[in-house]
Amino acid sequence: MRRPLLLVGQPLLAPIVPLLAQDYDVMTLWEQPDTAGLAQVDAVVWAGEFALERALIDAMPNLSLIACFTVGYDGVDLALAKARGIAVTHAGDANAHDVADHAIGLMIAHRRWIVGGDRHLRAGLWTIEAKTRTRSMGGAKLGIVGMGSIGIAAAERAQAMRMQVSWWGPRDKPALPWPRADSLEALARQSDIVLVAARADESNRKMISAAIMEALGLEGLLVNVARGQLVDEEALIAALKNGRLGGAAIDVFDPEPTDPARWADVPNVVLTPHTGGATHEAVGQMAQMLIANLSAHFAGQPLPSPVRL
Repeated sequence: MRRPLLLVGQPLLAPIVPLLAQDYDVMTLWEQPDTAGLAQVDAVVWAGEFALERALIDAMPNLSLIACFTVGYDGVDLALAKARGIAVTHAGDANAHDVADHAIGLMIAHRRWIVGGDRHLRAGLWTIEAKTRTRSMGGAKLGIVGMGSIGIAAAERAQAMRMQVSWWGPRDKPALPWPRADSLEALARQSDIVLVAARADESNRKMISAAIMEALGLEGLLVNVARGQLVDEEALIAALKNGRLGGAAIDVFDPEPTDPARWADVPNVVLTPHTGGATHEAVGQMAQMLIANLSAHFAGQPLPSPVRL
């Protein structure tokens, strides 16, 4: 009996290939396998933010599982997977707490002028005559877009910092202790900080529009740790340049990696290169979850973290 054959999709997943090779035969997409080889693939190991093209799925008639190494799976066509009878798994909430930590860190870095202050000092601009005043986190009104695992973890941290938390999502969650705004625009209007923590799909692309930024206002801070496609990046840059939005702290971009020249003259922004969930601990948990999903699938057992199709 042959071992299951896996196709690993992206070079960034190369470090897990030796781990997978202990129990499976492994091919890598970046080494351009031939069509005959693809025809034997049983499962794909994929980084969920990348589009999994229909043509690639068509080339794998034996495909029975798309195993996303990542928490996100927005690059997977779930309707197609359901139609083909292909199971989809992801990493569950493996990095939710680390992403929430990063979100709070971005808020503090911007609101307390930590990044700007570092640059100010290094440029020799600190004088005894002047001291820059920043804004307290306590009492700040935080509006969270999307109240899944990351949103809840961020809300708990924010509450411990004496922030006032509210949220908005398309579906109410009455069990949550924080109030839900009537609309996304209403959330922006009532908030000092808006944190984007929603799952991305084609229905909410550019949901953080120029109008939402206008509602957040001249003193408002936009923080995004979800997906770049949720924010109208052109509108964001324009709002920052013309002062219609107070500031932004961004970990995710559309596309990635973002062109640094795009941000060279954009004021009042703190940028990180999609590192919110990229801790050693979270990646280790993702690897464990991937192995568990693969093992359960090929043993015919319930999947530990399936995506509901």
